[in-house]
Amino acid sequence: MARVTDHDLDPAVMRKQYRSEIVAEDSLAEDPMRQFARWFQQAADANLFEPNAMVVSTATADGRPSSRTVLLKQFDQRGFVFFTNYDSRKGREIEENPHVALLFPWHPIARQVVVTGTAARIGRDETAAYFRSRPHGSQLGAWASEQSSVVGSREELDRRYAELAARYPEGEQVPVPPQWGGLRVAPDSMEFWQGHENRLHDRLRYVLEAARPGKWRVERLCP
Repeated sequence: MARVTDHDLDPAVMRKQYRSEIVAEDSLAEDPMRQFARWFQQAADANLFEPNAMVVSTATADGRPSSRTVLLKQFDQRGFVFFTNYDSRKGREIEENPHVALLFPWHPIARQVVVTGTAARIGRDETAAYFRSRPHGSQLGAWASEQSSVVGSREELDRRYAELAARYPEGEQVPVPPQWGGLRVAPDSMEFWQGHENRLHDRLRYVLEAARPGKWRVERLCP
């Protein structure tokens, strides 16, 4: 068995040479959501584990940031949707400060997509439709977990879940928790990053033009 040494664990010497095709501006879609759909499909085709996993970064009103990984559940021309407990840390921070960032880290194909934009709650009808599509256990979990709040023990969490499972057995409709729902991030910039040799990566950023509603310009950034 190979022996792991301190050198193997030194992050300063960990590096990979990325080998991939250059991303030219004229190869990009006209708008970033179409470009995202292309890359998302390619990430899925590459059999990445949870290509819809994204890091959501929020901040308090006074600028203290926090990040966590959540799963993207919908996207279209209006933006990116994920679901959460509105009383969670991210939910509270978005209520104070709706400016957020999303990061899709597709490491195995040396790509990432970075989104900045504004988050807002989706309609309750949309939330209910998605909630009904969730597995029964996940529906119960949304009630059992007061997300981001302190819980006394794992046993307490399991007890809450068991009580709910008894109240709403499999096959019985579980009501949508009032404090749980979707958030849509409407982008104002989207950066598409492709790794290359010698750290000369492609960074192509779509920026929404304030003077031309719905129009995007593309900028190439130095890596």
